[in-house]
Amino acid sequence: MAKSKGIPVAATARVLGEYLKEQRVTAHLSLRQLADLAGVSNPYLSQIERGLRKPSAEVLQQIAKALRISAESLYVRAGILSPEDGVGGSVELAVLGDSRLTERQKQSLLDVYDSFLALNEGATETVATNH
Repeated sequence: MAKSKGIPVAATARVLGEYLKEQRVTAHLSLRQLADLAGVSNPYLSQIERGLRKPSAEVLQQIAKALRISAESLYVRAGILSPEDGVGGSVELAVLGDSRLTERQKQSLLDVYDSFLALNEGATETVATNH
């Protein structure tokens, strides 16, 4: 799971919330209408839009479906995917899109994947500095 490098979680949540509100207004939906379409509570969606809560990948997927926008674009804005990961065929998208896994299992898999990438990145840097 690619984290937003150097961007605090609060800033990421605020930017995501602003983007979601903009998309909702563009779609001519009230907060209540979008909450109903996405299957989340009105207060929870309000907190997301105000940047007070950072939703799970599953909630983002529900919101994206209700807004008829790309879930991947929301994942990038939420810091779940990095833009460099590419949209097609990434490990993160495969894990996030697997409905047979729980949110906790998805997060665990993505954390392990991140740790492998970080380990390999460190090994690559070590080899590069030794040559």
